[in-house]
Amino acid sequence: MYVIALKDMPSGIFSVYNEGEERIIPLFEEEDDAMRYLFQLEESDETPDLEVVEVESDSIIFACRTQGQKYSIITSDDFIIPPDTLFEP
Repeated sequence: MYVIALKDMPSGIFSVYNEGEERIIPLFEEEDDAMRYLFQLEESDETPDLEVVEVESDSIIFACRTQGQKYSIITSDDFIIPPDTLFEP
């Protein structure tokens, strides 16, 4: 599984806000999908330096559940685009 994180800081995992203003971490099954999403994020001037990081699926899901953090598993059949506003709910 793959996540997007702050460059050189894998604990700084990227998340987005849903319509209910809850943070959700996108967990990508495919590296290509994570890279495509990262390239879209980088089109914004306000995006910090990010990178795609491979993580063990069991570990990241356990960590999210333990912290009460919502997540969404993005399969190869899913297509997501970054929200218009990245840093404000």
